[in-house]
Formats: sequence, structure tokens, C-alpha cells
Amino acid sequence: MNTEMLTKMGEGKGFIAALDQSGGSTPKALRLYGVEESSYSGEEEMFTLIHQMRSRIMTSPAFTGDRILGAILFEMTMDRQVEGLGSAEYLWTRKNVVPFLKVDKGLADEVDGTQVMKPMPGLDDLLARALEHGVFGTKMRSVISLANPAGIDAVVDQQFEIGHRILAAGLVPIIEPEVDIHSPQKQAAEDLLHSALLRHLDGVPEGQQVMLKLTLPSTPDFYLDLVRHPRVLRVVALSGGYSRDEADTLLRANHGVIASFSRALTEGLSAQQSDAEFNATLDATIQSIYDASIT
Repeated sequence: MNTEMLTKMGEGKGFIAALDQSGGSTPKALRLYGVEESSYSGEEEMFTLIHQMRSRIMTSPAFTGDRILGAILFEMTMDRQVEGLGSAEYLWTRKNVVPFLKVDKGLADEVDGTQVMKPMPGLDDLLARALEHGVFGTKMRSVISLANPAGIDAVVDQQFEIGHRILAAGLVPIIEPEVDIHSPQKQAAEDLLHSALLRHLDGVPEGQQVMLKLTLPSTPDFYLDLVRHPRVLRVVALSGGYSRDEADTLLRANHGVIASFSRALTEGLSAQQSDAEFNATLDATIQSIYDASIT
């Protein structure tokens, strides 16, 4: 465990940039960036274009460890290079940004109002490769749509079961049970999730910590006890479909919680912008998310 990274993640001021759009969400991310599906053919070209977008973000003078604590990478991003270095190595050695890796393989079909993660047969190998690249932690996402106790227990059980494997491998897991912001039972689902998280945190071994990535809650400071929990390194929030302004406003009402935004981070960026325009837009975005994260 890199103690410098651990200190930065636990005590630093700033937020986490989520640069981990994967196969299913990449076409939409590219479209928002001004790259239409008609301009590429096949997955390889698509992933090359999204890597160019991510590289442009990571190499921007606005993107540094002064305001950004960490960045979450997609597996294919970790395996590619930025300015001649592996992406994770580049983030830490050039930008002082802690690298994380998305490890889940997507969502299973909905059962009991929730979606657990698909099986991850190559997880141990992926974790070993992440360590070789200097990655600090991982991220894995499930989705909760309804306040169904059985479904929510299944989501949290799976998250922590795999989280323990990740801890055993020497990495810090970001546990992400996303509550759908459009859920008709959002508050009730958050109540059940909160209880399940507390139960499982008691089972995290002494001296170890996890991170939690949660939907911005309906009640301000709803997760404050999790922010202060000794087994939690950091609580981060996903933007979940809110606009950046909405997400920033909600985030400011949740003290001690920091952003881990994906789409809200890239909002307003486009392939057609000059570098000066791109960097200015990104700089303003990073500042607004940073300001909301330090309340």
C-alpha cells in the first residue's frame, strides 16, 4: 500500500474524476463530446477515440493533484499510455493524482428492484495487473431502483464479498451501490442501504478501510455517520444523471462527502474546442466541483 496515496485520499482536499466509461456508455460519452457514431466503426476505433478524450483531460494543465485527489480508469485506459507512460503511472508521477480502476463487468438483469454485478471471472488477474501499474484502489457499481430489502441486501452482500477480496489483494475498494435518482422510493431505498452498509462495515477487518461511492441523498448529511466511520477512508458522491449545477448544489449540503463525477465532469467539453477553450472549460468545471467538495 502506497502510504502517500493513502494520506492524500484520506486527508486531501479535492474530488475524484471518474474517467471510466466502458463499452455500453462510451458511445453516449463520445456523442456528448461531439463525436458522432458515424465517425468511427467498431470497438477498437471507438476506444481509441475515447482514450484520446481521456488523454486530453488528463494532460490538460487544469487537471492536477491540487484539486483532484484521484481518477478512476477503465481497464483499457489502464493498459494504454499517456505521453509515453502507462495511464495510471502518468496520473501519479506527473499529476499527483491517485489512480483507481473500474473492475466490474457491468450489471446483471434486474431482480427484486436491483441490479447486482455480473460475474468477474478474471478478477484476481486484473487486481494483480492493477498493482503492477501502481493502482491504489478499485471501483465497482451496482444499481438500486426500488426499496426492496432482499434486493438491497443482495447488492451490498456482493459488494462487500468482492470488496474483501480486493482488500486482501492490497487495494482499496470503492463500494458503489448507486440508488437511481429517479426511483419512486429513493428515500426508503437510502434508508435500507444505509442500514446494510453499517452492518457490513462492522465486518471490515481492524486496520483496513473501504471507500463508499453513493448517490447524493434526498436528506442532507444523511451519510455523515459513514463519513466519520473508522472503517471508511472516504465517502464520495456520484452525479447520477443530475446536471453539474444540481449535483454541486446537492453535494454542498453533504458535509465531508466529495465528488466522484463522470458525466458532470465532462459536461461542456467538446472535440471541436481549441485547446485554450477546452482547458478553460475544464478548469472552470474542476473549480466548481472542487468548491462543492470541500464543504
